[in-house]
Amino acid sequence: MDQKLSSDVEILLVEDNPGDIRLIVEVLKDGKIKNNLSVVEDGEQALAYLLREGIYTDAIVPDIILLDLNLPKINGTEVLAEIKKHPLLKHIPVIILTTSEAEQDILRAYDLHANCYITKPVNLDQFLNVVRSIEEFWLTIVKIPRR
Repeated sequence: MDQKLSSDVEILLVEDNPGDIRLIVEVLKDGKIKNNLSVVEDGEQALAYLLREGIYTDAIVPDIILLDLNLPKINGTEVLAEIKKHPLLKHIPVIILTTSEAEQDILRAYDLHANCYITKPVNLDQFLNVVRSIEEFWLTIVKIPRR
């Protein structure tokens, strides 16, 4: 199912693990859908990017956000809460991509209106398949609001 988009999909990755960042960048670079991936490494940077503050005044509002929960400075749950209460950001699909399998984290994410919750596999091949699946589902099948 090849969906032609009028412009690149803007993706914001909020992740502090350099290895995970590298893998996600590689999968999305080689993916079916043309995208622009911006990466920030902590919750404080994520909110500054989304609110276009400081060094991020020219940031493009993303079409989709991949958000880790275990972030320095401001954790992913707090970032998610801020996104979903902001009138201009709340429509952006937020995919939680984290190592946490804790039931309270899953419930809290959905209470805060996360669009889905995915636990990162430890196995490299499984991790790559998960990222490819995210791309396939969220960027080719699902209709997302565009900026």
